[in-house]
Amino acid sequence: MTNHTPTPDRFPARFTWGVATSSYQIEGAACEGGRGPSIWDTFCATPGKVRGGDTGDVACDHYHRLDEDLDLIASLGVNAYRFSIAWPRILPQGRGEVNAEGVDFYNRLVNGLLARGITPWATLYHWDLPQPLEDEGGWTVRSTAEAFAEYAAVMAEALGDRVRHFITLNEPWCSAFLGYGNGVHAPGRTDLADSFAASHHLLLAHGLAVPRIREHAPDAQVGITLNLHHAYPAQDTDADRGAARRSDGFQNRWYLDPVYGRGYPQDMVTLLGEASPQARGLVHPGDEATIAAPTDFLGINMYTRAVMEDAPGDSWLHARQIRPEGSDYTGFDWEVAPESLTDLLVRLQKDYNPPALYITENGSTYPDTVSEDGTVHDEGRTRYLESHLAAMQEAMGRGAKVRGYFAWSLMDNFEWAEGYDKRFGIVHVDFETQARTLKASGRYYRDFLAQTRAAVGV
Repeated sequence: MTNHTPTPDRFPARFTWGVATSSYQIEGAACEGGRGPSIWDTFCATPGKVRGGDTGDVACDHYHRLDEDLDLIASLGVNAYRFSIAWPRILPQGRGEVNAEGVDFYNRLVNGLLARGITPWATLYHWDLPQPLEDEGGWTVRSTAEAFAEYAAVMAEALGDRVRHFITLNEPWCSAFLGYGNGVHAPGRTDLADSFAASHHLLLAHGLAVPRIREHAPDAQVGITLNLHHAYPAQDTDADRGAARRSDGFQNRWYLDPVYGRGYPQDMVTLLGEASPQARGLVHPGDEATIAAPTDFLGINMYTRAVMEDAPGDSWLHARQIRPEGSDYTGFDWEVAPESLTDLLVRLQKDYNPPALYITENGSTYPDTVSEDGTVHDEGRTRYLESHLAAMQEAMGRGAKVRGYFAWSLMDNFEWAEGYDKRFGIVHVDFETQARTLKASGRYYRDFLAQTRAAVGV
């Protein structure tokens, strides 16, 4: 059983400690600075798609409050900040003419981080696809992957003299399945075959982008971030073990295997049948080699685990996720299972042996309330953060090459289809006044980082 209290003096002196955000969730200024529309602008404008009719038009107004937010990040004592770049702010048409005003915003962001002693980690794609590319077919067509490689080269050339860590994609599973499979995210399409076509073109985009980034930023490290969960059988039976294996194939192996040179998992190709990109002729000769371009690290976004039972006839996966009794759950009704983070990290190191592992997102939602004294006592989030830091430390002790941790998220933000109803931040945001207030979880993280620095003499 994992110890739920991390030990500050057991982390390396050069460990990366950060917080993370994404462009559409915090920037606002949706129609300013030459930014073009994204699929999320279109999705939010479609009635019934986002809770409360919320949009990212203003979000956290980060575009206008950049210096204030950079000071906030610095006050936490982190040494890294993971942000994403809005593709439609750089290339409003998705390709072609570069919007200099958009590039300037990210130059100011990077320079501001460096001036405060904070290492920038740039994610190139966190779901805000330029709408003109969606109009051409979006991620279901190959040309979008080619356009992404062009965009990656633009950003590597613009920032590569200062940014030393690039993440190509954030959570391609979400982009593919939630966007094109069940339609709960932009662009809101609902076709299983299209979702797997999107998954292939997303991975192809990653593979095409890696050498373009290396060309323009030869000193930078390049990786991809996947949202992964450890899958467990509900009962110790062959049937439930098979269900867990299929869940692992859908969520994890479909992305991990090709990125690490194994090609797509054949059991999943067979299960998909005519809906597979292979059956539709979308996987061209050489694609799998392109996807397997060598990377320097694997980013892992982890929030919960999957406990699976066999369910013949229940969807194409013939498996159902159950809700274990007696567990704690977050505001998203996700099970709090820190031991699964240990299991996941150890498994990734053993099965794929990445050069380095970074937890690029980890966090929780709770129904925060601001006390009369102006504070937010988010004990649930604090416990979640503490227990997962301990679980990460346990995995490191078991051989996982974990080199960094980014708390999700820096501050409450636009939470996609949930609008502003769900809060992940360690900083509270009043969306009417835009006032930022450090929560108890933020104070815990700040104080823990101070303890780790003191313990290792940094």
